[in-house]
Amino acid sequence: MRRALLAITGLAASTTALVVFKGSPGTSQVAQNLPTAQPANPSGPGTDPGAAAGAPGTDPAGGTPTSSGSAKPSTSPKPGKTTARPSGTKTTKAPSAPRTTTKAPQSTTRRVTGNGFDAIDDSQKYGFVQVQIVVSGNRIVDAVALSLPSGGESDIHSGDVRTAYDGSGAEVVQKQSANLNTVSGATATSDAYKKSLRSAIEKAF
Repeated sequence: MRRALLAITGLAASTTALVVFKGSPGTSQVAQNLPTAQPANPSGPGTDPGAAAGAPGTDPAGGTPTSSGSAKPSTSPKPGKTTARPSGTKTTKAPSAPRTTTKAPQSTTRRVTGNGFDAIDDSQKYGFVQVQIVVSGNRIVDAVALSLPSGGESDIHSGDVRTAYDGSGAEVVQKQSANLNTVSGATATSDAYKKSLRSAIEKAF
């Protein structure tokens, strides 16, 4: 009795398993058609995973390129400065402008005073005589008596001498020398005037 029960139970179990197995034919077919599993390509389609993994200069863990120890940055030589001058050429400086000096023109007219002399005649002293001339260039242009005898008749004689010798149109300017004519009645005063005039001319020329 027990054996019959076990046999029925086993038959039922095998039948159920067969039905389940045959009930899912698509699943078993897909399972049979699946290829063996292959590692996925991390670099994407069209690339060789072996080359990506074993390529030199890349880090297998992160895939980042690593710098090679033998590679050195190239240094280009700096161009030297060359200063070449064209042959046969000379540099000429521009002529400098002439310097102009503006000085105030110096006056050529000057006054020269002669030495003083006493007008003496026959041991008689009449007075002191001194003459000044005005010179322009090499010419006497004027003459004036700075001092002549005075008092009494001396005033008259001194006036005659002044009229004959003094002034731009008088005898001194006309003759340009001390060789003057003696004034009548005033010999001592005329001689003293000539002496003072001569000393002034010697100083001027």
